[in-house]
Amino acid sequence: MVIIKMKKYIFVTGGVLSSVGKGVIVASIGKMLQVRGYKVDAIKIDPYLNVDSGTMNPYVHGEVFVTEDNSETDMDIGHYERFLNKDLTKDHNITTGQIYLEVITKERRGDFLGECVQIIPHVTDEIKKRIRKVAYSSDSDIIVVEIGGTVGDIESLPFLEAARQMRLEEPFTNVIFVHVALVPTLSVTGEQKTKPLQHSINELRRIGIQPDIIVARSIKPINPEARKKIALFGNIREEFVFNSYDVENIYKLPLILEEQGMGELLIKLLNLQNNEPKWDEWKQLMLNADNPQYFVSVAMIGKYSKLKDSYVSINEALRIAGFWLRTKVNQIWIDAEELERKENTKIIDEILSCDGAIILPGFGKRGAEGKILAAQIIRENKIPMLGICFGFQLAIVEFARNVCQLDGANSTEVDPYTKYPVIDLLPDQKNIEMKGGTMRLGAYEIRIMKGTLAYEIYKKEIIRERHRHRYEVNPKFYDILQEKGLIFSGYSLKDNLVEIAEIKGQFYFLTQAHPEFKAKVLNPSPPYYAFIKRLIENKLNRRK
Repeated sequence: MVIIKMKKYIFVTGGVLSSVGKGVIVASIGKMLQVRGYKVDAIKIDPYLNVDSGTMNPYVHGEVFVTEDNSETDMDIGHYERFLNKDLTKDHNITTGQIYLEVITKERRGDFLGECVQIIPHVTDEIKKRIRKVAYSSDSDIIVVEIGGTVGDIESLPFLEAARQMRLEEPFTNVIFVHVALVPTLSVTGEQKTKPLQHSINELRRIGIQPDIIVARSIKPINPEARKKIALFGNIREEFVFNSYDVENIYKLPLILEEQGMGELLIKLLNLQNNEPKWDEWKQLMLNADNPQYFVSVAMIGKYSKLKDSYVSINEALRIAGFWLRTKVNQIWIDAEELERKENTKIIDEILSCDGAIILPGFGKRGAEGKILAAQIIRENKIPMLGICFGFQLAIVEFARNVCQLDGANSTEVDPYTKYPVIDLLPDQKNIEMKGGTMRLGAYEIRIMKGTLAYEIYKKEIIRERHRHRYEVNPKFYDILQEKGLIFSGYSLKDNLVEIAEIKGQFYFLTQAHPEFKAKVLNPSPPYYAFIKRLIENKLNRRK
């Protein structure tokens, strides 16, 4: 007889406006339970009609996060992975597009046996099925589910209804609701206004959900009067109201909420044993962050520099490496388009003044020549550099032009008619018509050459890193690139594509992969760790 252990569910909703920080709160809730010895999974529900976030512009939606199992997901999945120190899957990101596609497919197949297909029960049943699939296909004890968007949005109603139904279907202590809403501060008087939060709770109640916990999201800590109002009008006890205020380091939030008593309350509401939380390693890293020994600056060269969320995994990979090396990393944002126009000569000085540089990923022609110029400046001045994905490709274009003397060399993504297509479409991408989910995605094994910087960084011959691209180094140019000094130090194990390139005698590390996607607070990404470590060493050597 197989005994199936009952799962616990925590639904996190948001009010007043989107981007209120639910993802970090979900990750923090998971962490507070995890340090007490419980196995935790996290799900992100996105109410948009897209099947996934892969075709979205980063300015609209922020970074597209890629999982091990080849899926393009919401950036909050990255937060969950970094906090919980575990790899999630495509099943952990549920969208309206996925749900409706599945329901319509079933209807066309005749699975509903002639029924009139409706939002309730067919759509809500599919939502519940997907949530429970994650719960029972893993060994997790608790599933934290973030319902994206804002309470009151039409798009999120079926998901909220499904969550309401799960509260009725599961044992009473197996489902709880946490509501996160903004408490704005009036700039003129400095008064903290709880009315918007009250209205969002009323909207949630109208749907049939009474939150068990309320998290007030604010710029500064809320005052006792605001907390009392939230409890009174939220119909909960005052000690069930918590506060998430702005912090520079988001990884402190679990400790902040723990100090307010949320960890113990979650355990009580879920009727679990309150094991002693083990925060030692986490607290030590936060202590490192608060007391840095070293300070380094990194030029961040990209075309989405006005929206930092476009590169959130890279930002966090640098920050996490800094935790481990007791280093404060100061990011200097360089707009590749502005550099391309060459109207502001101070930009070049900014790059030269930095301790290191990263040529950031991206797509398309816009800003490409700026990245190529930056790569030349960095290479010629031997500034330590990481080139990530498109940054890897354009750095190779620069090398082909200026070292191999292949005038006009380019990527066919930027110039389809270039005489020297040193970067070209992957063979299996040439006849693809559908854009969504068709890139080279997910984790692939890479063979590392001994005696290289790559081997020094990874310290092993076979590694796995995640990818998201359509183009590669053209094999027709392998010979001339290597003859002129470019070292190919990593190849894909399956099809022998060039994955990593470098130049001897300097920290010039180009990777087709996105190693930042695997960076976790308790497990930093090797290339980012090695990069920051080299910047520290260079600064120390200059002082001697």
